[in-house]
Amino acid sequence: MTMNTLKNKVQLIGNLGYDPEVRELAPGRKVARISVATHSSYMNAEGQRTSDTQWHTVVAWGRMAEMVERMLRKGAAVALEGKLVHRTYEGKDGGKRYVSEVVLSDFQLLTPSVKAA
Repeated sequence: MTMNTLKNKVQLIGNLGYDPEVRELAPGRKVARISVATHSSYMNAEGQRTSDTQWHTVVAWGRMAEMVERMLRKGAAVALEGKLVHRTYEGKDGGKRYVSEVVLSDFQLLTPSVKAA
């Protein structure tokens, strides 16, 4: 493998922690934010099985945001792919905040779809 074939790619399989938070930034321009929990387990030093849950912030834009809004609900199992991005912004208190999130490029629902209310 050469360095030219390496790229920023994230793949996760997990469950949504809450319904998608969707905002319309401009007519026809939506952004959706979801939180996905991934779980792993391992044997600790005492030989006991220990589980670990990690929460990942995932952001979808445009048509992908519309699909997320239409298809995903809290608790749904999902496989997703995207790229990891890091950004900074100024908080309400004027302090600098750092955020890491996955920008969604594709997903597959692993549980039956739940109809939106």
